[in-house]
This record gives sequence, structure tokens and C-alpha cells, in this order.
Amino acid sequence: MTHPSRVAPSAAERAYRHLKQAILEQVYPGGHLVSEGEIAEATGVSRTPVREALLRLETEGLVKLYPKRGALIRPVSAREIADVIEARRLVELHAADRVWPRRAELRADLARWLDEMRRAHAAGDITTLMAADRSFHAAVVEAAGNEILAELYHRLRDRQLRMGEAGFRLSPGWAEVALTEHAGQLAALDGDDPQAWHDAVAAHIDTAARMLGTLR
Repeated sequence: MTHPSRVAPSAAERAYRHLKQAILEQVYPGGHLVSEGEIAEATGVSRTPVREALLRLETEGLVKLYPKRGALIRPVSAREIADVIEARRLVELHAADRVWPRRAELRADLARWLDEMRRAHAAGDITTLMAADRSFHAAVVEAAGNEILAELYHRLRDRQLRMGEAGFRLSPGWAEVALTEHAGQLAALDGDDPQAWHDAVAAHIDTAARMLGTLR
């Protein structure tokens, strides 16, 4: 009997994963028009599952379909950036205040993700750096203990990864800034001033807003 976790993904799932990863990693940048045939050839599937994958990605806001032409990779808009930053402030600052009494438990997780970010940066691996960065922030939100807010934050993940990847590629110096600010958050977590921790989290979101503003 085949174990459920070892069942091979369907053709549509393979096409979906391939294209979504390519979008998030900026292989297909915003404004790029990709054809069904191009995706089918890259994934080794027929056009029918490719269409299913594209429909799924359209519902997620990553592509816009044009019949008989293909799919346009949606560029990151100024409105999307502003909305994501606003959502991050609402969720992350609330979570930062909630986790302060349990900061000792959280610190080990954050230190581990910061180490992963540093290794990825040293290796020039922007994709892994961004994934570790998102995990750092998600750890704070999840530690707050509100499952609905954690789920909402997780739904922002793909948008944040795509924005962050583009930002780091366009402005490589931002990686050092991000590492420094994450280290500052850990230092604040080690202290005895909850306002300093709150301010460190807020300042980092402000930095992200400035970085993402360069994409407009």
C-alpha cells in the first residue's frame, strides 16, 4: 500500500508548483507573458493540467490569463505593497506585544532562523535567505497563540516572498540591513524593556516599507 505522503503529485500540481516557484523566485518577473506550451515543456505535462495550474494561480492573484496568448505575471503594484505593509503592522505588532511574557521560549527559534539567514547570505542564496526571513517573522506571530492571525499571516507569505526577493535582488545592500535589524530584535528580546522590543519590530517593518517602495 502506498503511503499517503509518498503519493506523487498530479500533473496539474507539478505545473502549479513549478510556475509558482518561478514567480516567487523572479525567474518569471512581473510583466512577463508565459505560454501554456512553455510551461508544459518545462514540466513535461500536457496543456490541460497547465491550464488548471494557471487558473489556480489566477485565483491567488499571481497571474492574469489571456485566452490563446498565455498568462501575464502580475507585477507587484504600489497598492499591493501598501496593503501588505499595513497588514504586517497590524499582525506583527500585536503579536510582538503578546509574546513578551514568553520571550525566553521564542528566542531560540529566532536565533536559529537568524543563523540560517546569515548562512544563506554568505552563500549568496537569496531564495533561502528570504524563506528564513519569513520564518523568523512567522515564529513571532505563531508564538502569540492566535491561530486565526497566524493563518492570516501565512496567507501573506507568498506575496512577501515575491516582494522581498525582488527587493533584495535590486538592492543587495538591504540584506545586511535586514540581518542587523533582526539581530537588534534579538537583543531587545534579551532585555527587560517591552517597549524597546516593540519599537525594534516596528522599525524593521518601516525598513521593509522603504525597501519595497523602490519596486514601485
